[in-house]
Amino acid sequence: MGSTTALVTLYFLLPLDRSSTWSAVTMLVIGLVIFIGLVAFQVRSIIRSPFPGLRAVEALATSVPLFLLLFASTYVVMAAMSADNFDGSLTRTGALYFAVTVFSTVGFGDITAKSDGARLVVTGQMIADLVVLGLAIKIIMGAVSRRRQPGASGAQPPEGIH
Repeated sequence: MGSTTALVTLYFLLPLDRSSTWSAVTMLVIGLVIFIGLVAFQVRSIIRSPFPGLRAVEALATSVPLFLLLFASTYVVMAAMSADNFDGSLTRTGALYFAVTVFSTVGFGDITAKSDGARLVVTGQMIADLVVLGLAIKIIMGAVSRRRQPGASGAQPPEGIH
């Protein structure tokens, strides 16, 4: 919870509306690399944790908000660079809302990408969403299952159980 609060606070405080195209792309790419590293670290933590289910929930509570805020930040920068990227102005709250609607596949249609560049970024988020929802959650839940298997923590199963 604390890390999510810190991420959201950072999102609302960073001067995103003064960024350039290259800084937006760089920010997104570096952020996604950090996201992948965070997930890898969290998988190792889940495997080593005495409470893997709880650790998995903590992992998802940190990684999913980071993922969404990366795209919301990119949308804020793109909206500030050109009013033609999205229909209407896009505030930080609007960008976060848009990132979440794309992630959840709800797509109300009240905010849409208008330029090819914005459509490419949104398409990238859609593809990454599928990966996060499918692969990342499977990896994290697989780490929980692996940790819960007898002998996973180095302990031997009770006598007679093999």
